[in-house]
Amino acid sequence: MRILVVEDNPDILVNIVDYLTLKHCVVDAFYNGTAALNQIREQEYDLLVLDLSLPGLDGLTLCQQLRAEQNMLPIVMLTARDTLDDKLHGFDAGADDYLVKPFALPELWSRIQAVLKRSQKQQVRQLQVDELTLDLDRLQASRNGHIFKLNPKCLKLLEILMRHSPHVVSRDTLTDQLWADDPPDSDTLKSHIYLLRNQIDKSFAYPLLHTVHGQGYCLAAKEHTDAANH
Repeated sequence: MRILVVEDNPDILVNIVDYLTLKHCVVDAFYNGTAALNQIREQEYDLLVLDLSLPGLDGLTLCQQLRAEQNMLPIVMLTARDTLDDKLHGFDAGADDYLVKPFALPELWSRIQAVLKRSQKQQVRQLQVDELTLDLDRLQASRNGHIFKLNPKCLKLLEILMRHSPHVVSRDTLTDQLWADDPPDSDTLKSHIYLLRNQIDKSFAYPLLHTVHGQGYCLAAKEHTDAANH
């Protein structure tokens, strides 16, 4: 399980990270809300532990931004604010649970497990960008009713790009998520991009898979590419 913890109090942050690591979680940690948002756009997580009071971008705004981008990453919000209105604001922003400081670490762990269990039951098993659909249970991709035959790497590549759409995913991120500790040469990623593009774009009126020179690749719906060109 990979968890991102965003907390600007160093002592609280270290305690949470140490505790979750003992629970066999892979934990990344940030003090700054803006940096955390950028990280979430680059890396997939199972859950976000999010403090409300943060430099750069406060937790409430970060949560609202994720939900505006259709990112349904489960969020446990941490705060010293304990009024009913504060809690309602947190839930309205898209938080899945709300834990008031000070709290016991076993309670945080219990909340994390409960949120993950609920989110797994509600998890959408289909991704969609414009006319393009990926059925995660059947491992089947289609566009406008046309079903594609994709190899496992192209399916995984498509899933990563769709989960991050319309944002750019760097070449390094794609390589890391596709091949982990055994990265191939740079031409291998290009070959898979070519194969994927040949399937999902070649026979259609407009492309969805775009190369962003010097940065990486993105899968973007037509309205996003139209807006970018104006």
